Amino acid sequence: MTTTPTGMRLDPAAMAWNTVASFNSYDGAQAAVDRLSDDGFPVEFLDIIGSDLRLVERVTGRLTRGRAAVAGMATGAWFGLLIGLIVGLFTTGPAWLGLIVGGLVIGALWGGIAGFAGHAATGGRRDFSSTRTLAAMRYDVVARGGQAESARQMLTAAGFPVAVGAG
Repeated sequence: MTTTPTGMRLDPAAMAWNTVASFNSYDGAQAAVDRLSDDGFPVEFLDIIGSDLRLVERVTGRLTRGRAAVAGMATGAWFGLLIGLIVGLFTTGPAWLGLIVGGLVIGALWGGIAGFAGHAATGGRRDFSSTRTLAAMRYDVVARGGQAESARQMLTAAGFPVAVGAG
C-alpha cells in the first residue's frame, strides 16, 4: 500500500470506495441513506461501512448452576414443544394433547439437566451471563459507479454533513 503526500491511501480498496459522508452512529448513516432514497437517489449504488470495530460484551448478571438449569429448562421446553407439535401432526384424538404436554415436560427436564451439567463443567471459569455485540466507531456512506458526487450534493442540500475532499 502506498500513500500520497496528503496521506490518501492508494490501495485498490481505498480507491474503489468513494466516501459520501461519515457518521459516529449507524442511525446517522441510515438516516442519510433513507433521505437519499426519499429524494429518488439510486440507493443500490450505496454501502454503509462500519470502521474501527469493537466487541462489546455487556454483563447481564451472575450465572449460577440454578440459573443455568432454569435457562436450560426453558430452551428444552421450547424444543420439546416443537417436537410434540411435529409428532402431533400425525396424531388424532386425546393423544395429541399428551404428545404436546409430554414433549414439553421431557424437553424441560432434559434441558435443565443439560444446562446444569454444562455450567458445572466450566468449573467456575465463567460465572456470569452476558450479551455480545459488534460496534463500529465510525460509519461511512460510500457510493459506487460514479455516484458519489451526486449523493454528496443531495445530502448537502438536505443539510447532512458530507465528506470533504473525498472521492
